[in-house]
Amino acid sequence: MKVLIVGSGGREHAIAACVAKSSRVDKIYCAPGNAGIGQLAECVQIGAMEFDRLVAFAKEKDIDFTIVGMDDPLVGGLVDAFEAEGLKVFGPRKNAAILEGSKAFSKELMKKYDIPTAAYENFDNAEAAVKYIEETAVFPTVLKADGLALGKGVLICNTKEEALEGVRTIMLDKKFGDAGNKLVIEEFMTGREVSVLSFVDGKTIKIMTSAQDHKRAQDGDCGLNTGGMGTFSPSPFYTPEVDEFCRKYIYQRTVDAMAAEGRPFKGVIFFGLMLTPDGPRVLEYNARFGDPEAQVVLPRMKNDIIDVMEACVDGTLDSVELQFEDNAAVCVVLASDGYPVAYDRGYVIRGLEKFDNKEGYYCFHAGTKLTDKGIVTNGGRVLGVTAKGADLKEARANAYAACEWIDFDNKYMRHDIGKAIDEA
Repeated sequence: MKVLIVGSGGREHAIAACVAKSSRVDKIYCAPGNAGIGQLAECVQIGAMEFDRLVAFAKEKDIDFTIVGMDDPLVGGLVDAFEAEGLKVFGPRKNAAILEGSKAFSKELMKKYDIPTAAYENFDNAEAAVKYIEETAVFPTVLKADGLALGKGVLICNTKEEALEGVRTIMLDKKFGDAGNKLVIEEFMTGREVSVLSFVDGKTIKIMTSAQDHKRAQDGDCGLNTGGMGTFSPSPFYTPEVDEFCRKYIYQRTVDAMAAEGRPFKGVIFFGLMLTPDGPRVLEYNARFGDPEAQVVLPRMKNDIIDVMEACVDGTLDSVELQFEDNAAVCVVLASDGYPVAYDRGYVIRGLEKFDNKEGYYCFHAGTKLTDKGIVTNGGRVLGVTAKGADLKEARANAYAACEWIDFDNKYMRHDIGKAIDEA
């Protein structure tokens, strides 16, 4: 098979590494890809939002199967564009990707179908939001830009003044662009956060192993929200009791709700969960693999990823038994100092060769570029260093040891990824 992957980050590198293990695949393309993906695939300089060019390329190269990794093209309707040309593609259609594309939509869906989540109100004008904050809101409270905002459009506001400033930032100053045309104000929940990825074929859902992300930029969960500074899998807080509750009240109920709305979902649903004192609640949905969650979940998957993804597209997922290794994985993100605000690019990365043929160690590229100087930094999150271990403590020790193999100017990382496992 010839496979095309759409995207350019660590998630797409993890997908490419999984696809490369498939005995059914002999050629991988990636658009636009990055320097690390380029070692597994032929990178093509077509942007993820250039739908016409992507479709034309897939037809020209007789691509058998396309995997859309990123949220923007999914929400924008890339899957619909491929299907209109009779091309086989993995990912939700536009009318299903709205599950991630609009937080207001997903909150209304959860309310309508009795899926446990935080109490909320939706607003499409700043004046009404301000009135609600001044008269009704309980603090702390959470403000969420409705649309896609690179994982950064969520503000936790401890005071009325912070919340009013947040409304200004999101709805008036448009810090997150059109994502802030609508605003969700929701109840602040406390508890452990857990990420659960799943494969879905429109009616059947198969749950992958659990993971836990670290969103804040600095140690101790301080600093600004980021796209994710590291992950571990599995989460010791995702107990059999939690799993049973979620299967009964959240997972299948979400799939059935989307089908009932005439929006059958095929692809990956990411469930962001909060394990509150009152039980698990949905924090958010994503319509694709999480990044960096994919970097700890996919290396532990035993199945041929092409078999599973084809079953999602064909509606035969009920015949697939998902299998994961009985071990653990930890990913530490090596970022550019200053991320997520301002940072320099173009620094040469040294030590990448140390990962060659190292069983159980992975260096997933997120923001890199190949130049005449070698591979250089080209983003805020640069690399995701992942290692496996017999358990989470061993995996964490291995991951942090491997982080020392890599060096570049302005290298920055958190030093407490997975610290919560000591409390488990």
